Amino acid sequence: MASTKGLEGITATESTISSIIDDKLTYVGYDIDDLANHSSFEEVVYLLWNQKLPKENELKEFREELVSNMDIPDEVIAHLKSYDLSTVHPMAALRTAISMLGLFDPEADEMDEAANKRKAVRLQAKISTVVTAFSRIRKGQDPVSPKKDLSFAANFLYMLNNKEPEDVEIEAMNKALVLHADHELNASTFTARVCVATLSDVYSGVTAAIGALKGPLHGGANERVMQMLTEIDSVENAIPAIEKKLENKEKIMGMGHRVYRNGDPRAKHLKEMSRELTELTGHSKYYEMSIKIEDYIKENKGLPANVDFYSASVYHSLGIDHDLFTPIFAVSRVSGWLAHILEQYADNRLIRPRAEYVGPKGQTYKPIEQR
Repeated sequence: MASTKGLEGITATESTISSIIDDKLTYVGYDIDDLANHSSFEEVVYLLWNQKLPKENELKEFREELVSNMDIPDEVIAHLKSYDLSTVHPMAALRTAISMLGLFDPEADEMDEAANKRKAVRLQAKISTVVTAFSRIRKGQDPVSPKKDLSFAANFLYMLNNKEPEDVEIEAMNKALVLHADHELNASTFTARVCVATLSDVYSGVTAAIGALKGPLHGGANERVMQMLTEIDSVENAIPAIEKKLENKEKIMGMGHRVYRNGDPRAKHLKEMSRELTELTGHSKYYEMSIKIEDYIKENKGLPANVDFYSASVYHSLGIDHDLFTPIFAVSRVSGWLAHILEQYADNRLIRPRAEYVGPKGQTYKPIEQR
């Protein structure tokens, strides 16, 4: 029995949700460029869950459903306030809060399709409130309730900063959410599917996915890109700093991707938003540094930028704390996790691969006094 480390190149399931073929990303057959340029995040979520884009009345109803489910229980707020906010990892806080939400959902263990769809709406709606509430609570501020007339992207920024965002900020946030919504069978998505394949509940599946995303080999790349840019600090120092990192065998975060050979198709959209936002907010040096670093790494290492590289300066320009970058990824990716969870339930088989044993053989047990 042959084994493949990291399951690289192994096809583990069939799916109708998203595909990566010849460096082209699609959601239910729609090119990511088309969706990034024209769709709202709510449309994309509807598409992933229903395999079709919504009609006008369907989108209106779906938006109303989401915003009406954004409030989270007072007990979850109190729990967030009980943490040692000086040390707790935002992803650990998010993981625990999402698990806790299941305790307050009377349908948590209902497994019919309609109940699972309703829980999907609640989770998609509430995850943004959890992230923004955590951010405000640790700054000594009160959580902000959503506004019913704002889009999902606008509400996230509003609940985070307690002020209505500018149009360009909403566009950037919406685009980032769309681009991160799903990405085939990545580590956290696979984790979610493995979890619910046991017929565990939706909350367990999403909590498991967040646990997988918390690991630095999956989530957190854009946070580390921003740390790198902050350390470099100036456009003039960009190339010397990168040369030194390469000499020290350090990995340059946000460059290259395991499944793309000729470049991440999502990167160009956030690259343009980075240019616009950094110019608007007076942080142009981060965009200019990013351009220099991308060009240098591409020329010398053959690695183009991925979606995380420019999302770093986009989120920074939106005034978002750097350690919230991965939780924001989860706010978007939960839409894909839920799509895969619903798909797994619809045609379920327990996921139980084998392992190739390479340990010692033929050993004989000896009593403890003879060892």
